[in-house]
Amino acid sequence: MPHLKATSATTLDMPKAILTLNAGSSSIKFALYQLGGSTQRLLSHGVIEGIGGTPRFIARAPDATVLESYTWHRQEGSSHEELLQPLLAWITAHLDGESLTAVGHRIVHGGQSFHFPVYIDHAVLAALEKLIPLAPLHQSHNLAAVKAMVHLRPDLPQVACFDTAFHHEMPAVARRLPLPRTYVEAGMRRYGFHGISYEYLASRLRLLAPTLAKGRVIMAHLGNGASLCAMRHGRSVDTTMSFTALDGLMMGTRPGSIDAGAVLYLQQTCGLDAAAVERMLYQESGLLGVSGISNDMRALLESQDPRARDAIDLFVYRIVKEIGALTSVLGGLDALVFSAGIGEHAAPIRSEICDALAWLGVECDEVANDHHETLISTSRSVVRVLVIGTDEEAMIAAHTADLLREQSSPRMNDCLEDRRAS
Repeated sequence: MPHLKATSATTLDMPKAILTLNAGSSSIKFALYQLGGSTQRLLSHGVIEGIGGTPRFIARAPDATVLESYTWHRQEGSSHEELLQPLLAWITAHLDGESLTAVGHRIVHGGQSFHFPVYIDHAVLAALEKLIPLAPLHQSHNLAAVKAMVHLRPDLPQVACFDTAFHHEMPAVARRLPLPRTYVEAGMRRYGFHGISYEYLASRLRLLAPTLAKGRVIMAHLGNGASLCAMRHGRSVDTTMSFTALDGLMMGTRPGSIDAGAVLYLQQTCGLDAAAVERMLYQESGLLGVSGISNDMRALLESQDPRARDAIDLFVYRIVKEIGALTSVLGGLDALVFSAGIGEHAAPIRSEICDALAWLGVECDEVANDHHETLISTSRSVVRVLVIGTDEEAMIAAHTADLLREQSSPRMNDCLEDRRAS
């Protein structure tokens, strides 16, 4: 095992900057924060999109003004390392004397071992690679960015923040899968996801409505990936995603909860092998599969095709059904919070969900909803309904900064050491 050097965080000169990365199969979202005192200030954010085709780099100021935008002029796939190299060069050119001091990553699955943000070293990376089968759509791409940074900046501390961590303290009964104990003891359990988003939303609700935040709250993270989280006192009590990110709500390309017998039928009767079933469940189902048009809710809302309406109706139905289930777990409901791409921007979807929850005493203020205000329920509504923008990058930056302040900073320079040894 290559030796991992460590440098005390107290020796780092200020001001410093933190880079956050949320790496997927087709894009890498990034944000750059100034580290100072007890807070982080956003310097810029952006995305590298079109990975695997013709990549495009877009960097924006905090007010969304475009700082730089360009396209790689080649029709070929590009690795995370090839794309992160110009990003690092751009960051260096725009730090105005500040230096990059750490990178914080969104890692979807932390398994049973990782409940808090951690520095990434050789052993941590190896452990996270073993979890790829539990999140095949995300984990390998998250880790590709980590490995790329090892090669590009082997001296730079890297921090992993886990989507599963927020749900770790769910009650045992909510974590358990009804499978033979042998498999449960081997790690098969309900983990839950979107935890970084839910942690941020819980912190925002405490600021906006501290009394409400202590009550019975359901957070709705509705995007291409979608889930609900039931909270009490700002802690996760239950969530719709489970052992993998396939469970629960219908999503952009994922079906959500589905009869396990249907999966067996696809294999045993329809003749699909495991790879074909995986592709169908992760990439060909959900809004895309039902509509046959798109996984983008904006396109479906604009479409006059009745299949688009079928997909929207099923999406709303499944959300309403799961809100009912989580309300029973909480023993009532004080607040419903919408967030993420659909939750923050699709007023018609919020309206339909609220109308279907009238039996709970939910009453939507349509004017406030159409204007995307923070509070969209009427004064008569028994349940407060809010729209709060999520910010996973800010949460990752905060955790990374906390580790820098509180601990020594292991340097993940395995590859550099290996090169020197050779």
